[in-house]
Amino acid sequence: MIGRWPGMLVSDVMTAFPAHIRLGSTIRRAAEVVSVSEVGQLMVIDHDGRFAGSLSEEDLVRAMLPGFDDVTAGGGTLADAFRIFLEKGRALADRVIDPLVVRDTATVRPADELARAAIVMIERGIRRLPVVDEGNLVGTLSRADLCRAVIYHS
Repeated sequence: MIGRWPGMLVSDVMTAFPAHIRLGSTIRRAAEVVSVSEVGQLMVIDHDGRFAGSLSEEDLVRAMLPGFDDVTAGGGTLADAFRIFLEKGRALADRVIDPLVVRDTATVRPADELARAAIVMIERGIRRLPVVDEGNLVGTLSRADLCRAVIYHS
């Protein structure tokens, strides 16, 4: 598969307008953007528009999940766990996302070879890579983008 992509660049198949959010945004806003954009990972930019990191829907949900002690203290049922999940979500909704942002994120450049980016994604189990040019977020490269490359460029 990769041998069929000689000379193809990340910019040839990347998503140019990625779902993103700014540092300082609330967890509620992040949940809204994840819900509307239907992506599992938001790119995070700072107030100057520079790439700052990423935030996954898993990070958001994990922040709201009750701990084992919370569930057992509430009676230990699934209904109790869900109630605690909702309560934690409400309590955290207005907090900023900044502590949840993964800042040491692998990135690629638009001019990088697609085959190299694909290998990095598969070897590291990455579903979506930020595409960054001179510190600015210019797109994302997802596994779906790789599949599109196979369909349209093979």
